[in-house]
Amino acid sequence: MTFLAATGLALALCLALEALAGDSRGPASLAPGDLALRLLSYLLILLFWFEFSWRPWLAALTTLVTVAALVIVSRAKRSVIGEPLVFSDFALLPQVPRHPQLYYIPPLWDPRISVPVLLTLAGTVLWYRTEPTVLPAAHGPRIAALLVLPLGLAALALASVRPPLAGLLARAFPRADLEADVARVGLPASLMAYAARSFVDGARAPEVPALPPGPGDDVLVLIQLESFVDPERLGGAPLPLMDLIRARADQHGRLRVPAHGAYTMRSEHAVLTGRPAEDLGFGVFDPYLARSGDEPTSLARLAGARGYATLFLHPFHRDFFRRARVMEAQGFADLAMGETFDGAERVGPYVGDVALGRRLLAEVAARPGPLFLFSVTMENHGPWKPGRLPGIDDPLAQYLHHVVNTGRMVEELVAGLEAHARTTGRSVTLCVFGDHAPALPSCKPGFGGTATDYALFRFGGPRAAPRRVDLAADALGRQLRTHLTAASSSQAAPTRA
Repeated sequence: MTFLAATGLALALCLALEALAGDSRGPASLAPGDLALRLLSYLLILLFWFEFSWRPWLAALTTLVTVAALVIVSRAKRSVIGEPLVFSDFALLPQVPRHPQLYYIPPLWDPRISVPVLLTLAGTVLWYRTEPTVLPAAHGPRIAALLVLPLGLAALALASVRPPLAGLLARAFPRADLEADVARVGLPASLMAYAARSFVDGARAPEVPALPPGPGDDVLVLIQLESFVDPERLGGAPLPLMDLIRARADQHGRLRVPAHGAYTMRSEHAVLTGRPAEDLGFGVFDPYLARSGDEPTSLARLAGARGYATLFLHPFHRDFFRRARVMEAQGFADLAMGETFDGAERVGPYVGDVALGRRLLAEVAARPGPLFLFSVTMENHGPWKPGRLPGIDDPLAQYLHHVVNTGRMVEELVAGLEAHARTTGRSVTLCVFGDHAPALPSCKPGFGGTATDYALFRFGGPRAAPRRVDLAADALGRQLRTHLTAASSSQAAPTRA
């Protein structure tokens, strides 16, 4: 009876918490099926904690604290990024202690973190010693109970991705509609169901596109600009690069990207593969987690199959976002990452964009055959905190300082690649795009309809009159495939280890 009383109270309080203060944009559904899923998720959390203590009231309290913590974190995330907590966010947790400088989260020794953690641990130990266990006293039943509950929960998790339970989940969650489902069944149920659905509906392989024959570009350079938008859209001074884009780029405009302020991998994946969000199922929240880079439509794979050397250039750690493994799976034969930038000029905590651009020009010059080069900048990665730049503590001022260097880099690349095309006779395409708008206090979710800016330049061939074309990120990726239809030069240069 004690277990039933504790469980009933915990489920009721969790339901009230989500109904009154949950992170949803709509009222909680009272449909019997939706309510059952919501309560089931609370029960599973309670059983998970119960197996560690076998103390009903401790498990009930821990369940309430867990649901409250999920709601608080989700609301904080929504205020910065504009969407609730999703299951794939938990896969990113291991990189927080490895790269703490990339997050606004205080370190563990900060009193804001350490004091609540220590108080929670102390309270748990005290409660653990005060409340009696409900484990059977007899040796055999005690061992059976200790084994049955964790094995039962593990079996349920495994069954959720196999018939018939997987089919029931597919009927309850036929497609990824995060906002609607959080309102319908609550945050914990959405997290659990989406995690299970992602194993079934997040790994579908697309068909490889049949590209038309014809001459392609000798060199295709694609650069993902960290947190880049036209600074005038944020109230900054005009950037000379934007005038150059409007006057010189064959094509430019707004780029609709999948997220605001974060989730670089979503924009990166969309451009590199040309796959729209609706094609990714429940893998849409972290495409790299869903398929680990196994993408037949990757520009790198298509380029490699047509005789291009493929190079990924990024001045940061290989393990961040598991980028090294993902890029190799995408088809990049050569990776030049953080360890190859020792001694490169830094602006703030990261390698400067101008230094990266000059390294890029050197790589193009050193590779005479057909080349596809994809680069990701790092200088303007958040967070923008006091102490990042000498004498500049305001986050927007820091961002605008860095974006000037981004503009200089692209200007130098335009001049350098144009000169390279003229002196070598190679045809070159340069495409630059912002991965997402910056997560600044003055740049809130919803900014610009999650649109950044992009530009496409061509050198060494016929030039079109500059035109503005607003695109989605995946549409840009599909357009870039046409630049790889066939290499103009006979053979790709051998890649370097």
